[in-house]
Amino acid sequence: MSNITTGSGCTIAASAELGRSHADADGRTTVGDDATIRAGTVVYADVTIGDDFTTGHDALVREHTTIGDDVLVGTKAVVDGHVDVGSHVSLQTGAYVPQETTLGNEVFLGPYAVLTNDTHPIRSQDDDLVGPTIEDHVSIGANATVLPGVTVGEGSFVAAGAVVTEDVPPETLAVGVPARHEPLPPELDGGNLIA
Repeated sequence: MSNITTGSGCTIAASAELGRSHADADGRTTVGDDATIRAGTVVYADVTIGDDFTTGHDALVREHTTIGDDVLVGTKAVVDGHVDVGSHVSLQTGAYVPQETTLGNEVFLGPYAVLTNDTHPIRSQDDDLVGPTIEDHVSIGANATVLPGVTVGEGSFVAAGAVVTEDVPPETLAVGVPARHEPLPPELDGGNLIA
């Protein structure tokens, strides 16, 4: 019996791999209806994905991940396992989402946006991994970086290239290195409508 379930209307490239095994694999890979999974994409075992899932080429979704409906994981984007992704989420080319991260609904990560989960990479083996929490209707611009444990509040906007080192209040613009908080300009108000 296969450990892979796909819904109706799915288009899966011959070179895509679903249900890749890992060290503690014990569950299913489930993909909802109307998915488009492009060449080179790898989706591990112990992953649950909703309807209308789309990938670019060479996307990666690691184990123990849950993804809602209408989610794009772009070309060479990585969802590195133990991640919860809401619905209507767009992860653009090269975006990186590490373990222990939560993404809300209507979240946008621009090209090569990087979320991090390790406060002292390699230097401290005792640190627990703690990814960021990205709340509903957040946009994170291209090449922005969000550090471990940071919460980006609902409706906020992180500018391209910003380095977010502390929590961002709801409905706030984070800009610069390190990011400073500014009022959200009127043209950025109103939340995301990812369809």
